Amino acid sequence: MTSVPTLEASTEPVLRFETGLPGFPDAREFLLVRLDDAGTVFSLRSAEDAGLRFLAVPPATFFPDYSPEIPDDAVDELDLRDASEALVLLLVTCQTGLADATANLMAPVVVNSRTHAAAQVVLAGSDLPLRAPLQS
Repeated sequence: MTSVPTLEASTEPVLRFETGLPGFPDAREFLLVRLDDAGTVFSLRSAEDAGLRFLAVPPATFFPDYSPEIPDDAVDELDLRDASEALVLLLVTCQTGLADATANLMAPVVVNSRTHAAAQVVLAGSDLPLRAPLQS
């Protein structure tokens, strides 16, 4: 199943990660906060730990050809009934600023837009990079 990288949220939905994020198994609820008017940069902020947050971007702006195949087990876990329910976000790392920012294409965050269930899905067997430079 491929996903449609759009985001309609104007509020701060609470995303629920049933198994947490890799490296943060106890962090299960995150707020998705839009950081710009265009909806190209978001903050994924832990609802339980104010100091835990990640930058996230919808892939369409920076990686227009990115179209990951979401594994069936993730589709089932997230109760995705249709590809249109899937929202894909890429976690971004930046050391000194946007000039050196990279996105994790191998493990996107997939969100069910209907239920707000979320998971970081590792695309096993993929040659997609963990640190792809942002493009615009």
